[in-house]
Amino acid sequence: MPSAATKRQLAAEIAHWSLAIDALYDLDTAASPEGWRSLESYLSRKLRDRMHAMVAELRSEGADLMRWHDAGGEPHEVRRRLLRLRSRYLRAETILDFYSTAINSRSNPTMGSLLRGYDTLATDSMAAALLPLGHEPIPALVYAAIGKGASVLRADVQLWDHAHPSPAAAIKLTRHNLSHPTALFHETGHQVSHQIGWKAELAEALERELSSASRGVALMWASWSSEIAADVHAWAQSGWSSVAALANVVDGSTREVFHIRPGDPHPFPAARVAFNVAMCRSWFGAGPWDDLGQAWQERHDVESAGQAGEFMTISSGMMERIVEVCTRRPMKAFQGATVTHLIDPMRVSPSALAALATQAGPSLLTSTYLRRREPLRILGLLSARSLEEPHKAAEHRAVLRSWVTQVGADAIDATGARTSVTSPPSTLVA
Repeated sequence: MPSAATKRQLAAEIAHWSLAIDALYDLDTAASPEGWRSLESYLSRKLRDRMHAMVAELRSEGADLMRWHDAGGEPHEVRRRLLRLRSRYLRAETILDFYSTAINSRSNPTMGSLLRGYDTLATDSMAAALLPLGHEPIPALVYAAIGKGASVLRADVQLWDHAHPSPAAAIKLTRHNLSHPTALFHETGHQVSHQIGWKAELAEALERELSSASRGVALMWASWSSEIAADVHAWAQSGWSSVAALANVVDGSTREVFHIRPGDPHPFPAARVAFNVAMCRSWFGAGPWDDLGQAWQERHDVESAGQAGEFMTISSGMMERIVEVCTRRPMKAFQGATVTHLIDPMRVSPSALAALATQAGPSLLTSTYLRRREPLRILGLLSARSLEEPHKAAEHRAVLRSWVTQVGADAIDATGARTSVTSPPSTLVA
């Protein structure tokens, strides 16, 4: 027979975790009001509703457990359910901490305004690919963090509690790339690929196309399909500047750039850069990407790369076929079209972007119409300027950040409602 002390202890423990759950409900204690205000109103509402629903479920579970305990519930079973409640609380706390960290990265007004612009650009990026295919737009939450590479928590992926899907594509943009943000379109590419089933179809096409030359090489390229698809998406939307940004992130010692990590969905850096350079060459002809490719060849000696060097030698002879499969092959994911029919990379070729700048003149940086009609192309153009004139990089950075901030301001009206043509309707269930 359980003692009165055991029952009192259980009641105290249930009360402890119930109080902890109650504390989660006040979201303004987790993330600053300034950070919340930096979000577009639809996204803020969806995040708050999702977090409150999660906490409400835990509150209900805690109240039911206390009532069952008070009604004489068997202590061993009460404790089992209490441990489950505690585990669910800790998972909820992890979810809340993730979003509060993301939102708090926007607490500074200048940073908040900049990231709001990137929210808009990321949403536009996904809408450009998804809307023509009949998919609903997806809201984006961009946050700044340390590190080398960006990442994404896809919308509708089950979160740590395995019960509440993410209400937005939460994209980490590293601080060093805030002024060269084309990685944003790599991460939105992951979301797009997931939505339309591109990754699996691309893997099958690569394996089928390359197996006749080398089964092992074919399987390796197929295993990288998710990252290749995202790279193609970024390149097709922002042009060659995405390739330069990628090379900056993945470069390292020769040993590092030729290191093959079993199970890693990322191509090892030398193969990844070679593929991106080959896309530029195939579609745009000769250009600055050739200098990048040559610099990498001189910097990283393939002869000393062992197994990875052999892989590179075989892949080099098949690179045009790899680019063809990835960019010119019709796929069911694109309703029988090619990805480049959906997102035409020639619109972000250096000559096309130069023509856009010439035609727009001074209005390129001041026109609200152009910001909303050509946001992805203008971002690609502005990102490339620091590559073309590295000694003026600071000047170009200031121009890009100012323009991105204006993009965010354009998308928010006086009441905080979104005005972008690509914004999610209020009835959308994320």
